[in-house]
Amino acid sequence: MPRQTLDREISQLQDEVLLLGSMVEQAMLNAVEALKLRDVKAARIINKADEKINDKRYAIENRILIVLATQQPMAHDLRLLAAILEVITEIERMGDYAKGIAKITVRLADDETPFPIREISNMADIAVSMLHRALGAFISEDVSLAYSIPHEDDQVDELYNFVTRKVIQNMIANPDTIDHTSLIMWVVHDIERFADRVTNICERTVFIATGELLEMSSSEDEFDEEEEVDTNL
Repeated sequence: MPRQTLDREISQLQDEVLLLGSMVEQAMLNAVEALKLRDVKAARIINKADEKINDKRYAIENRILIVLATQQPMAHDLRLLAAILEVITEIERMGDYAKGIAKITVRLADDETPFPIREISNMADIAVSMLHRALGAFISEDVSLAYSIPHEDDQVDELYNFVTRKVIQNMIANPDTIDHTSLIMWVVHDIERFADRVTNICERTVFIATGELLEMSSSEDEFDEEEEVDTNL
């Protein structure tokens, strides 16, 4: 496979990664909107659409395996292809979180127990924005952006803690609603984990550019071995 062909294959794979990411971003936003409206029909559509996300992930994976088998790329190209394999796995699992929220909407159905949907929507908006920009950084190999995005997870965590407190308070005040209210705990857990996986994508961006695997964290805990990272970059 000539160099030009390999470059074209990689470019097309990157486009497919962005498409997969877009599918998952929309799934998460749609899932939270369905929850807000108690739209069971929409939730079931989201649940079914997860099959397309899974199919897309496996199609990308198979295409990468073909490139690896026919080209045997080295150095940067090999890191890139290996990183894409990791990233599409992360994205597919994020899709599972959207599917999980959709399932909860179906279980809640016409239940009218109040919960802080505004904060939940804000959590989802931030997490989806993080994913969108993290994938942009991944494709462009923007290391600076990759380092900055994980800090935004603090905002998601703050909202997570707020919603959790509100849900617990509601459980205490209205014990008869515990079964349904507890489901909201799973909703915010899924969104929080969604945002956490964005950090893993950022780590892969640094890996492509530098060849180093580093563990990132939020601003509450600075990046591991920060001084060494600064030196290498």
